[in-house]
Amino acid sequence: MLLYNALIINEGESFKGYVLTDGELISEVGHGDPRPELLTDSNCIDLEGKWLLPGIIDDQVHFREPGLTHKADIASESRAALAGGVTSFMDMPNCKPPTVDRQAWLWKMDRAASVSAANYSFWIGATNDNMPELAEADFSHIPGIKVFLGASTGNMLVDDERALDRIFCANRIVAVHSEDEGIIRENMRLAIQRYGEEDIPVTEHPNIRSRQACVRSTERAIARARRLGTRLHILHLSTAEEAQMLNRTLSMPASAWPDKKITAEVCVHHLWFTADDYPRLGARIKWNPAVKDASDRDELRRAVADGRIDVVATDHAPHLLSEKERGCRKAASGGPLVQHSLLMMLEMASEGLWSKEVVVSLMAHNPARLFGITRRGFIRPGYFADFTVVNPDRPYTVNSSNLLTKCDWSPLEGHTFPASVETVIVNGSLAFTLASDGSNHFHAHPSHALLFHNAD
Repeated sequence: MLLYNALIINEGESFKGYVLTDGELISEVGHGDPRPELLTDSNCIDLEGKWLLPGIIDDQVHFREPGLTHKADIASESRAALAGGVTSFMDMPNCKPPTVDRQAWLWKMDRAASVSAANYSFWIGATNDNMPELAEADFSHIPGIKVFLGASTGNMLVDDERALDRIFCANRIVAVHSEDEGIIRENMRLAIQRYGEEDIPVTEHPNIRSRQACVRSTERAIARARRLGTRLHILHLSTAEEAQMLNRTLSMPASAWPDKKITAEVCVHHLWFTADDYPRLGARIKWNPAVKDASDRDELRRAVADGRIDVVATDHAPHLLSEKERGCRKAASGGPLVQHSLLMMLEMASEGLWSKEVVVSLMAHNPARLFGITRRGFIRPGYFADFTVVNPDRPYTVNSSNLLTKCDWSPLEGHTFPASVETVIVNGSLAFTLASDGSNHFHAHPSHALLFHNAD
Protein backbone atom coordinates (compact mmCIF):
# COMPACT_ATOMS: atom_id res chain seq x y z
CA MET A 1 0.00 0.00 0.00
CA LEU A 2 1.26 3.46 -0.93
CA LEU A 3 -0.05 6.55 0.85
CA TYR A 4 1.18 9.72 -0.85
CA ASN A 5 0.67 13.49 -1.13
CA ALA A 6 -0.06 13.56 2.60
CA LEU A 7 1.01 16.07 5.21
CA ILE A 8 2.75 13.61 7.53
CA ILE A 9 2.70 14.67 11.19
CA ASN A 10 5.30 12.66 13.05
CA GLU A 11 8.08 13.11 15.62
CA GLY A 12 7.68 16.84 16.01
CA GLU A 13 7.52 17.84 12.37
CA SER A 14 5.03 18.09 9.53
CA PHE A 15 6.10 17.47 5.95
CA LYS A 16 4.62 16.49 2.61
CA GLY A 17 5.59 12.93 1.91
CA TYR A 18 4.64 9.32 1.38
CA VAL A 19 4.54 6.04 3.27
CA LEU A 20 4.93 2.59 1.75
CA THR A 21 3.79 -0.53 3.56
CA ASP A 22 4.67 -4.18 3.09
CA GLY A 23 2.02 -6.35 4.69
CA GLU A 24 1.56 -5.27 8.31
CA LEU A 25 4.67 -3.12 8.48
CA ILE A 26 5.95 0.20 7.18
CA SER A 27 8.71 -0.36 4.65
CA GLU A 28 9.55 3.22 3.63
CA VAL A 29 8.86 6.80 4.70
CA GLY A 30 9.84 9.55 2.30
CA HIS A 31 9.73 13.31 1.88
CA GLY A 32 8.16 14.82 -1.21
CA ASP A 33 6.82 12.74 -4.09
CA PRO A 34 7.22 8.98 -4.30
CA ARG A 35 9.37 7.37 -6.94
CA PRO A 36 7.40 6.97 -10.19
CA GLU A 37 7.61 3.18 -10.11
CA LEU A 38 5.74 3.11 -6.79
CA LEU A 39 2.72 4.77 -8.40
CA THR A 40 2.19 1.82 -10.73
CA ASP A 41 0.85 -0.27 -7.84
CA SER A 42 -2.93 -0.58 -7.85
CA ASN A 43 -3.08 -0.09 -4.05
CA CYS A 44 -2.22 3.60 -4.00
CA ILE A 45 -4.12 6.18 -1.96
CA ASP A 46 -3.78 9.86 -2.86
CA LEU A 47 -4.05 11.91 0.35
CA GLU A 48 -3.78 15.37 -1.21
CA GLY A 49 -4.94 17.94 1.36
CA LYS A 50 -5.10 15.31 4.15
CA TRP A 51 -3.03 14.75 7.28
CA LEU A 52 -1.41 11.39 7.97
CA LEU A 53 -0.87 10.62 11.67
CA PRO A 54 0.33 7.52 13.50
CA GLY A 55 -2.63 5.68 14.97
CA ILE A 56 -3.81 7.10 18.28
CA ILE A 57 -3.17 5.03 21.44
CA ASP A 58 -5.65 5.48 24.30
CA ASP A 59 -4.23 4.32 27.62
CA GLN A 60 -7.51 4.46 29.56
CA VAL A 61 -10.87 3.14 28.35
CA HIS A 62 -13.70 1.22 29.99
CA PHE A 63 -15.35 -0.97 27.37
CA ARG A 64 -17.58 -2.62 30.03
CA GLU A 65 -17.06 -6.24 29.11
CA PRO A 66 -17.73 -8.57 30.82
CA GLY A 67 -20.76 -8.00 32.98
CA LEU A 68 -21.85 -4.50 31.95
CA THR A 69 -22.58 -5.04 28.28
CA HIS A 70 -25.92 -3.27 28.36
CA LYS A 71 -23.76 -0.11 28.38
CA ALA A 72 -21.00 -1.09 25.95
CA ASP A 73 -18.83 -3.97 24.82
CA ILE A 74 -15.46 -4.56 23.21
CA ALA A 75 -16.92 -4.90 19.71
CA SER A 76 -19.00 -1.72 19.79
CA GLU A 77 -16.49 0.52 21.54
CA SER A 78 -13.48 -0.62 19.52
CA ARG A 79 -15.41 0.39 16.40
CA ALA A 80 -16.17 3.77 17.96
CA ALA A 81 -12.45 4.05 18.74
CA LEU A 82 -11.49 3.33 15.14
CA ALA A 83 -13.91 5.97 13.86
CA GLY A 84 -12.08 8.43 16.11
CA GLY A 85 -8.63 7.46 14.82
CA VAL A 86 -7.76 5.33 17.86
CA THR A 87 -5.99 2.19 16.62
CA SER A 88 -4.90 0.80 20.02
CA PHE A 89 -6.49 0.84 23.46
CA MET A 90 -5.80 -0.18 27.05
CA ASP A 91 -8.95 -1.28 28.84
CA MET A 92 -9.42 -0.86 32.57
CA PRO A 93 -10.23 -3.67 35.03
CA ASN A 94 -13.41 -2.43 36.78
CA CYS A 95 -15.93 -4.67 35.03
CA LYS A 96 -17.91 -7.63 36.44
CA PRO A 97 -16.08 -9.67 37.49
CA PRO A 98 -13.19 -7.24 37.86
CA THR A 99 -9.94 -8.07 36.08
CA VAL A 100 -7.89 -8.84 39.18
CA ASP A 101 -6.63 -12.32 38.34
CA ARG A 102 -5.16 -14.18 35.37
CA GLN A 103 -8.36 -16.03 34.56
CA ALA A 104 -10.38 -12.83 34.18
CA TRP A 105 -7.59 -11.22 32.15
CA LEU A 106 -7.29 -14.20 29.80
CA TRP A 107 -11.04 -14.14 29.20
CA LYS A 108 -10.84 -10.54 28.03
CA MET A 109 -7.84 -11.26 25.81
CA ASP A 110 -9.65 -14.16 24.15
CA ARG A 111 -12.76 -12.06 23.71
CA ALA A 112 -10.86 -9.18 22.13
CA ALA A 113 -9.06 -11.54 19.76
CA SER A 114 -12.47 -12.51 18.39
CA VAL A 115 -14.28 -9.16 18.26
CA SER A 116 -11.98 -6.14 18.65
CA ALA A 117 -11.67 -3.83 15.66
CA ALA A 118 -8.59 -2.14 17.18
CA ASN A 119 -5.37 -3.35 18.77
CA TYR A 120 -6.01 -4.22 22.39
CA SER A 121 -4.60 -4.68 25.85
CA PHE A 122 -6.05 -4.94 29.34
CA TRP A 123 -4.86 -3.58 32.66
CA ILE A 124 -4.86 -5.83 35.69
CA GLY A 125 -6.33 -4.35 38.84
CA ALA A 126 -4.94 -4.38 42.34
CA THR A 127 -6.87 -5.27 45.48
CA ASN A 128 -5.85 -5.38 49.11
CA ASP A 129 -5.05 -9.08 48.80
CA ASN A 130 -4.24 -10.11 45.20
CA MET A 131 -0.46 -9.65 45.20
CA PRO A 132 0.12 -13.34 44.29
CA GLU A 133 -1.93 -12.85 41.11
CA LEU A 134 -0.03 -9.69 40.21
CA ALA A 135 3.28 -11.48 40.70
CA GLU A 136 2.32 -14.18 38.16
CA ALA A 137 0.70 -11.92 35.54
CA ASP A 138 2.04 -11.72 31.96
CA PHE A 139 3.30 -8.15 31.74
CA SER A 140 4.50 -8.63 28.19
CA HIS A 141 0.83 -8.10 27.30
CA ILE A 142 -0.33 -6.03 30.30
CA PRO A 143 0.40 -2.29 30.40
CA GLY A 144 0.56 -2.17 34.19
CA ILE A 145 -1.28 -2.40 37.51
CA LYS A 146 -4.32 -0.21 38.05
CA VAL A 147 -4.85 1.00 41.62
CA PHE A 148 -8.00 2.74 42.81
CA LEU A 149 -7.16 5.06 45.68
CA GLY A 150 -10.76 6.27 45.83
CA ALA A 151 -14.19 4.67 45.53
CA SER A 152 -14.39 2.07 42.83
CA THR A 153 -16.26 -0.90 41.48
CA GLY A 154 -16.43 -4.02 43.60
CA ASN A 155 -13.39 -5.07 45.60
CA MET A 156 -10.93 -2.72 43.92
CA LEU A 157 -10.49 0.07 46.45
CA VAL A 158 -6.98 -0.38 47.84
CA ASP A 159 -6.83 1.26 51.25
CA ASP A 160 -4.45 -1.02 53.16
CA GLU A 161 -1.13 0.78 53.62
CA ARG A 162 0.94 -2.42 53.66
CA ALA A 163 -0.78 -3.66 50.49
CA LEU A 164 -0.07 -0.33 48.79
CA ASP A 165 3.61 -0.58 49.68
CA ARG A 166 3.79 -4.07 48.20
CA ILE A 167 2.07 -2.94 45.00
CA PHE A 168 4.29 0.13 44.66
CA CYS A 169 7.32 -2.17 44.99
CA ALA A 170 6.16 -4.53 42.23
CA ASN A 171 8.60 -3.16 39.59
CA ARG A 172 5.73 -2.48 37.19
CA ILE A 173 3.95 0.62 35.97
CA VAL A 174 1.46 1.49 38.68
CA ALA A 175 -1.39 3.67 37.43
CA VAL A 176 -3.53 5.35 40.07
CA HIS A 177 -7.00 6.78 40.25
CA SER A 178 -6.11 9.40 42.81
CA GLU A 179 -8.91 10.66 45.07
CA ASP A 180 -9.05 10.55 48.87
CA GLU A 181 -12.04 8.44 49.92
CA GLY A 182 -12.24 9.87 53.43
CA ILE A 183 -12.55 13.44 52.16
CA ILE A 184 -15.19 12.40 49.60
CA ARG A 185 -17.29 10.65 52.24
CA GLU A 186 -17.22 13.68 54.52
CA ASN A 187 -18.15 16.00 51.64
CA MET A 188 -21.05 13.71 50.73
CA ARG A 189 -22.24 13.70 54.34
CA LEU A 190 -22.29 17.50 54.37
CA ALA A 191 -24.11 17.64 51.02
CA ILE A 192 -26.81 15.25 52.25
CA GLN A 193 -27.13 17.30 55.41
CA ARG A 194 -27.71 20.42 53.31
CA TYR A 195 -29.85 19.11 50.42
CA GLY A 196 -31.21 15.73 51.49
CA GLU A 197 -30.29 12.39 49.94
CA GLU A 198 -32.28 12.82 46.72
CA ASP A 199 -31.97 16.53 45.93
CA ILE A 200 -28.23 17.20 45.68
CA PRO A 201 -27.74 19.27 42.49
CA VAL A 202 -25.16 18.02 40.02
CA THR A 203 -23.33 21.34 40.43
CA GLU A 204 -22.21 19.98 43.81
CA HIS A 205 -20.30 17.10 42.23
CA PRO A 206 -16.94 18.99 42.09
CA ASN A 207 -17.45 19.99 45.72
CA ILE A 208 -18.12 16.41 46.81
CA ARG A 209 -15.29 14.89 44.78
CA SER A 210 -13.30 17.92 45.64
CA ARG A 211 -10.04 19.56 44.72
CA GLN A 212 -8.71 18.67 48.18
CA ALA A 213 -9.56 14.99 47.67
CA CYS A 214 -7.54 14.90 44.44
CA VAL A 215 -4.58 16.95 45.63
CA ARG A 216 -4.11 15.10 48.91
CA SER A 217 -4.30 11.68 47.28
CA THR A 218 -1.89 12.63 44.48
CA GLU A 219 0.58 14.14 46.96
CA ARG A 220 0.57 10.89 48.91
CA ALA A 221 0.94 8.75 45.78
CA ILE A 222 3.93 10.79 44.59
CA ALA A 223 5.54 10.66 48.04
CA ARG A 224 5.08 6.88 48.21
CA ALA A 225 6.44 6.44 44.68
CA ARG A 226 9.52 8.52 45.46
CA ARG A 227 10.13 6.62 48.68
CA LEU A 228 9.82 3.20 47.01
CA GLY A 229 11.19 3.99 43.53
CA THR A 230 7.89 3.23 41.83
CA ARG A 231 7.22 3.77 38.16
CA LEU A 232 4.06 5.80 38.82
CA HIS A 233 1.51 6.92 36.23
CA ILE A 234 -1.15 9.33 37.55
CA LEU A 235 -4.43 9.06 35.65
CA HIS A 236 -6.92 11.79 34.71
CA LEU A 237 -5.53 14.84 36.50
CA SER A 238 -8.27 17.38 37.17
CA THR A 239 -6.75 20.22 39.20
CA ALA A 240 -4.25 23.00 38.68
CA GLU A 241 -2.41 21.99 41.84
CA GLU A 242 -1.75 18.46 40.53
CA ALA A 243 -0.42 19.85 37.24
CA GLN A 244 1.97 22.05 39.19
CA MET A 245 3.49 18.98 40.88
CA LEU A 246 4.86 17.61 37.60
CA ASN A 247 8.20 17.87 35.82
CA ARG A 248 8.36 18.91 32.20
CA THR A 249 9.08 16.15 29.72
CA LEU A 250 9.81 18.68 26.98
CA SER A 251 12.79 20.00 28.95
CA MET A 252 14.32 16.54 29.20
CA PRO A 253 16.72 15.13 26.61
CA ALA A 254 15.20 12.35 24.56
CA SER A 255 17.60 9.84 26.07
CA ALA A 256 16.27 10.56 29.57
CA TRP A 257 12.59 10.15 28.74
CA PRO A 258 12.37 6.38 29.35
CA ASP A 259 13.79 6.92 32.82
CA LYS A 260 11.15 9.42 33.88
CA LYS A 261 9.71 7.77 36.98
CA ILE A 262 6.52 9.77 37.53
CA THR A 263 4.26 10.50 34.56
CA ALA A 264 0.75 11.83 34.23
CA GLU A 265 -2.30 11.68 32.00
CA VAL A 266 -5.03 14.21 31.42
CA CYS A 267 -8.32 13.30 29.76
CA VAL A 268 -9.98 15.36 27.07
CA HIS A 269 -13.05 16.24 29.14
CA HIS A 270 -10.89 18.00 31.74
CA LEU A 271 -9.36 20.04 28.90
CA TRP A 272 -12.72 20.82 27.26
CA PHE A 273 -15.43 21.29 29.90
CA THR A 274 -15.58 23.36 33.09
CA ALA A 275 -17.92 23.60 36.08
CA ASP A 276 -19.77 26.30 34.14
CA ASP A 277 -21.09 23.53 31.86
CA TYR A 278 -22.98 21.63 34.60
CA PRO A 279 -26.16 23.76 34.34
CA ARG A 280 -26.33 23.00 30.58
CA LEU A 281 -25.18 19.38 30.49
CA GLY A 282 -25.92 18.11 33.99
CA ALA A 283 -24.74 14.59 34.76
CA ARG A 284 -23.66 14.10 31.14
CA ILE A 285 -20.35 15.61 32.28
CA LYS A 286 -20.28 13.88 35.64
CA TRP A 287 -16.96 12.08 35.82
CA ASN A 288 -14.69 10.88 38.60
CA PRO A 289 -12.56 12.92 39.16
CA ALA A 290 -14.99 15.77 38.60
CA VAL A 291 -14.75 18.46 35.96
CA LYS A 292 -13.74 21.51 37.97
CA ASP A 293 -13.19 25.24 37.53
CA ALA A 294 -12.09 27.08 34.40
CA SER A 295 -8.83 27.90 36.21
CA ASP A 296 -8.14 24.15 36.53
CA ARG A 297 -8.89 23.52 32.88
CA ASP A 298 -6.66 26.41 31.84
CA GLU A 299 -3.72 25.21 33.95
CA LEU A 300 -4.13 21.67 32.60
CA ARG A 301 -4.08 23.14 29.10
CA ARG A 302 -0.85 24.97 29.92
CA ALA A 303 0.60 21.72 31.26
CA VAL A 304 -0.25 19.98 27.97
CA ALA A 305 1.43 22.74 25.99
CA ASP A 306 4.61 22.92 28.10
CA GLY A 307 5.22 19.19 28.54
CA ARG A 308 4.20 18.57 32.15
CA ILE A 309 1.46 16.24 30.90
CA ASP A 310 2.78 13.12 29.22
CA VAL A 311 -0.37 11.50 27.79
CA VAL A 312 -3.82 12.63 26.70
CA ALA A 313 -6.53 9.96 26.82
CA THR A 314 -10.29 9.65 27.28
CA ASP A 315 -11.36 7.60 30.30
CA HIS A 316 -14.10 6.52 27.87
CA ALA A 317 -16.73 5.08 30.22
CA PRO A 318 -20.20 4.58 28.70
CA HIS A 319 -23.42 4.54 30.71
CA LEU A 320 -27.00 4.54 29.53
CA LEU A 321 -28.64 7.96 29.66
CA SER A 322 -31.15 6.52 32.11
CA GLU A 323 -28.22 5.82 34.44
CA LYS A 324 -27.09 9.46 34.14
CA GLU A 325 -30.44 10.94 35.13
CA ARG A 326 -30.76 9.97 38.79
CA GLY A 327 -29.59 13.14 40.51
CA CYS A 328 -26.08 14.00 41.69
CA ARG A 329 -25.78 11.23 44.27
CA LYS A 330 -26.97 8.31 42.15
CA ALA A 331 -26.18 9.35 38.58
CA ALA A 332 -23.41 7.22 37.11
CA SER A 333 -20.01 8.84 36.61
CA GLY A 334 -18.39 8.60 33.21
CA GLY A 335 -19.23 9.13 29.57
CA PRO A 336 -18.32 8.19 25.98
CA LEU A 337 -15.50 10.15 24.32
CA VAL A 338 -13.24 7.77 22.37
CA GLN A 339 -14.88 8.56 19.02
CA HIS A 340 -14.12 12.27 19.29
CA SER A 341 -10.99 12.70 21.43
CA LEU A 342 -8.61 13.32 18.53
CA LEU A 343 -10.97 15.84 16.96
CA MET A 344 -11.27 17.61 20.32
CA MET A 345 -7.50 17.89 20.63
CA LEU A 346 -7.09 19.05 17.03
CA GLU A 347 -9.78 21.70 17.47
CA MET A 348 -8.01 23.02 20.56
CA ALA A 349 -4.79 23.01 18.51
CA SER A 350 -6.53 25.09 15.82
CA GLU A 351 -7.39 27.61 18.55
CA GLY A 352 -3.66 28.04 19.26
CA LEU A 353 -3.49 26.17 22.58
CA TRP A 354 -0.81 23.82 21.23
CA SER A 355 0.41 22.50 17.89
CA LYS A 356 -0.89 19.50 15.98
CA GLU A 357 2.59 18.01 16.47
CA VAL A 358 2.03 18.15 20.25
CA VAL A 359 -1.30 16.35 19.77
CA VAL A 360 0.47 13.50 17.99
CA SER A 361 3.17 13.33 20.66
CA LEU A 362 0.69 13.13 23.53
CA MET A 363 -1.77 10.75 21.87
CA ALA A 364 0.57 8.43 19.94
CA HIS A 365 4.30 8.85 20.57
CA ASN A 366 4.27 9.24 24.35
CA PRO A 367 1.87 6.36 25.13
CA ALA A 368 4.14 4.12 23.06
CA ARG A 369 7.25 5.39 24.87
CA LEU A 370 5.73 5.38 28.32
CA PHE A 371 4.40 1.83 28.18
CA GLY A 372 7.13 0.40 25.97
CA ILE A 373 4.73 -0.66 23.22
CA THR A 374 6.59 -2.66 20.60
CA ARG A 375 6.81 -0.96 17.18
CA ARG A 376 3.76 1.29 17.41
CA GLY A 377 3.03 4.96 17.94
CA PHE A 378 5.38 6.31 15.24
CA ILE A 379 5.57 6.42 11.46
CA ARG A 380 8.90 4.62 11.04
CA PRO A 381 10.19 1.84 8.78
CA GLY A 382 9.79 -1.51 10.51
CA TYR A 383 6.88 -0.31 12.67
CA PHE A 384 3.34 -1.57 12.37
CA ALA A 385 1.33 0.33 9.79
CA ASP A 386 -1.25 1.96 12.09
CA PHE A 387 -2.41 5.24 10.53
CA THR A 388 -5.10 7.84 11.01
CA VAL A 389 -6.00 10.10 8.09
CA VAL A 390 -7.58 13.45 8.98
CA ASN A 391 -9.28 15.81 6.54
CA PRO A 392 -8.70 19.26 8.08
CA ASP A 393 -11.23 20.89 5.74
CA ARG A 394 -14.20 18.58 6.24
CA PRO A 395 -16.41 19.66 9.17
CA TYR A 396 -17.95 16.93 11.28
CA THR A 397 -21.08 17.41 13.40
CA VAL A 398 -21.73 15.00 16.27
CA ASN A 399 -25.28 13.71 16.21
CA SER A 400 -27.28 10.63 17.10
CA SER A 401 -27.02 9.21 13.58
CA ASN A 402 -23.21 8.96 13.58
CA LEU A 403 -22.55 7.85 17.16
CA LEU A 404 -21.06 4.36 17.38
CA THR A 405 -20.88 3.85 21.14
CA LYS A 406 -23.45 1.35 22.37
CA CYS A 407 -24.81 3.78 24.96
CA ASP A 408 -25.93 6.02 22.05
CA TRP A 409 -25.30 9.50 23.40
CA SER A 410 -22.48 12.01 23.75
CA PRO A 411 -21.96 15.23 25.74
CA LEU A 412 -20.73 16.66 22.43
CA GLU A 413 -23.97 16.18 20.46
CA GLY A 414 -24.62 19.19 18.25
CA HIS A 415 -20.99 20.30 18.21
CA THR A 416 -19.32 20.72 14.82
CA PHE A 417 -15.61 20.01 14.56
CA PRO A 418 -13.64 21.71 11.77
CA ALA A 419 -11.98 18.40 10.78
CA SER A 420 -12.93 14.75 10.24
CA VAL A 421 -11.27 11.39 10.67
CA GLU A 422 -11.67 9.95 7.16
CA THR A 423 -9.56 6.79 7.00
CA VAL A 424 -7.97 4.45 9.54
CA ILE A 425 -5.47 1.71 8.75
CA VAL A 426 -4.59 -0.99 11.29
CA ASN A 427 -1.63 -3.32 10.81
CA GLY A 428 -1.44 -2.41 7.14
CA SER A 429 -5.12 -3.11 6.37
CA LEU A 430 -7.88 -0.63 5.67
CA ALA A 431 -10.08 -0.76 8.77
CA PHE A 432 -12.38 2.29 8.63
CA THR A 433 -13.55 4.91 6.14
CA LEU A 434 -15.90 7.85 6.50
CA ALA A 435 -17.96 7.85 3.31
CA SER A 436 -18.84 10.98 1.34
CA ASP A 437 -22.40 10.83 2.71
CA GLY A 438 -21.09 10.75 6.30
CA SER A 439 -21.77 7.07 6.91
CA ASN A 440 -19.26 4.89 8.76
CA HIS A 441 -17.76 1.91 6.94
CA PHE A 442 -15.71 -0.82 8.60
CA HIS A 443 -13.57 -3.25 6.65
CA ALA A 444 -11.11 -5.86 7.90
CA HIS A 445 -10.53 -6.56 11.60
CA PRO A 446 -6.75 -6.97 11.53
CA SER A 447 -6.24 -6.19 15.23
CA HIS A 448 -3.44 -7.59 17.40
CA ALA A 449 -2.75 -7.79 21.11
CA LEU A 450 -0.31 -5.06 22.12
CA LEU A 451 3.15 -6.19 23.13
CA PHE A 452 5.04 -4.31 25.86
CA HIS A 453 8.81 -4.54 25.89
CA ASN A 454 9.17 -2.75 29.23
CA ALA A 455 7.85 -5.80 31.00
CA ASP A 456 11.02 -6.41 33.01
